[in-house]
Amino acid sequence: MSAPSTHDVLGTTVTMPVEIRHARCFVAGFTADTAAVQRAIDSESTRPGTLRPLRIRPGRSMCMIVFVDYIDGDLGPYNEFGVCFLVEDPSQPPTSPLSALASLVKGDARALVHRLPVDGEFTLAAGRGIWGFPKTLADFDVDHTSAGRHGRVEADGRLIADLRLKAGLKVPDTTADTVLNAYSQLDGVTRMTPWRLTSVSGTRTRIGGATLTLGDHPIADELRSLRLGRRALMSSSVDKITMRFEDPIVI
Repeated sequence: MSAPSTHDVLGTTVTMPVEIRHARCFVAGFTADTAAVQRAIDSESTRPGTLRPLRIRPGRSMCMIVFVDYIDGDLGPYNEFGVCFLVEDPSQPPTSPLSALASLVKGDARALVHRLPVDGEFTLAAGRGIWGFPKTLADFDVDHTSAGRHGRVEADGRLIADLRLKAGLKVPDTTADTVLNAYSQLDGVTRMTPWRLTSVSGTRTRIGGATLTLGDHPIADELRSLRLGRRALMSSSVDKITMRFEDPIVI
């Protein structure tokens, strides 16, 4: 059995896989214009078309807006804001919207992490250096404890996004071992990283239930260009997630 791989991050050795023992999050999913999402994806790639948005209906794909609080993990505590697109498996031919919906129901959807502001120098260096995630520094004001979750993220004194969620209906806890394939694009390299969710508890979800306000930061301008739906398709919050990040695979 081979020894675990290691990475040097700012003088600290990080041994794979990276364990997250406690994180919490909330997320809102908005439909977005498929052509605009494809342009956003291709703008960060040297091989346009490598990743394709997952179409949930003709001309519309999914953009996920997420706030995550990493409380206890190998990279230390930090906040994270993500703009993620659901994408197709690049090794397979394009799917129909009906097949895309079936994929979502089965829980085997894939996501491209397109923007990823964080508030920690170490996680920024690890995220960019190990997995190629497009982490940048930002300032956060987040409430993960109230019934209605709230997150605000700014960078360089400019608002990126302000997201408010209403409480959803409780969903049963799970200890099922689930793998999410997360893609990243950085410096012309596309990678796929398996995220293994080992337990999820305290989940609440609902149709709609989210209010998104965009600011004047370039990320906000990009989100406006995606022609997001006026209302969220769904929203969800999770009190505790444990997970494991594996080494990335270059594709």
